[in-house]
Amino acid sequence: MKAEDLNANRFVLDAKTTADLRLKLKQDPQAGLKQAAQQFEALMLQTMLKSMRDATPQDGLMDSEQTRFYTAIMDQQLAQNLSTTGKLGFAKLIEQQLGRGVVSGASLDPAASLEALQKSLIAQQAANSAANSASSSTSTVAGGAERIRSLSLRSDGAAVAVGASGSASEFVNRIWPHAVEASNAIGVPPQFLVAHSALESAWGKSEMRAADGSPTYNLFGVKAGRSWQGPSVELPTTEYVDGVAQTSREKFRVYGSYAEAFRDYAKLLKTNARFSAVLGQQDGTKFAGSLQQSGYATDPLYADKLTRIINGPTLRQALAG
Repeated sequence: MKAEDLNANRFVLDAKTTADLRLKLKQDPQAGLKQAAQQFEALMLQTMLKSMRDATPQDGLMDSEQTRFYTAIMDQQLAQNLSTTGKLGFAKLIEQQLGRGVVSGASLDPAASLEALQKSLIAQQAANSAANSASSSTSTVAGGAERIRSLSLRSDGAAVAVGASGSASEFVNRIWPHAVEASNAIGVPPQFLVAHSALESAWGKSEMRAADGSPTYNLFGVKAGRSWQGPSVELPTTEYVDGVAQTSREKFRVYGSYAEAFRDYAKLLKTNARFSAVLGQQDGTKFAGSLQQSGYATDPLYADKLTRIINGPTLRQALAG
């Protein structure tokens, strides 16, 4: 196999591939964009194939972890091969969008656009993985294709989901970029963080507000302890003492934006030793259990409530919306 053939078959999430693409973008921007677009088309195709596999029963006599592993490798190779044909058109679309700055001579940095697109598509893949319970393989194929069509590219090269509807979908769309940022900081899938904020704020319908009605952007119910130097608001809350619910008034932190709220939430989990078991959790049930065991909330059913949201249809539908 020729070296260029080998490079063409390496996947976009490979760190060496990304480094090579960035170098090629600097040396020959047009050729680099073409190769990068082809790799990202392969990523989107693999995401759609995974959605199809997830909707197919895998509890047969010949099914096992090993067969699923090799099937995933085959799907990755299939997606890579399909993207090299150029017949689907997604790569051409991505190339045109990312290439606008190169052609026009604008200040767009192709390498920075590549990195932004990569982060967004990785987040998109995580969202699609969470939304894998379609009623049939046919509907999943349609949903996967629609999800790809619903991606548009901003001038900075980042992918954005469009066309979401419903209060839960609107809530997810509003906070998703901030959940991804926090996810990168603490190593927890962004959909878990969305679920946690949904539990605390009732999907944004019961966000904490000050007495004058102004927003606090506090989606996680973070209290303002003695170490908090920012603004705060005193509100009634329910705490459980020996399993019995009691109403009290507590001070809660006030933020200037959702982005600030998610950054402070990630900082809290990352710097407070009692939340160490939460960091890096990749299992939704364990994530919820670790939060409760660490004393994040006093509600004895807190972990169960959060687990139901993480594994429930509302989150899946909102992420797929």
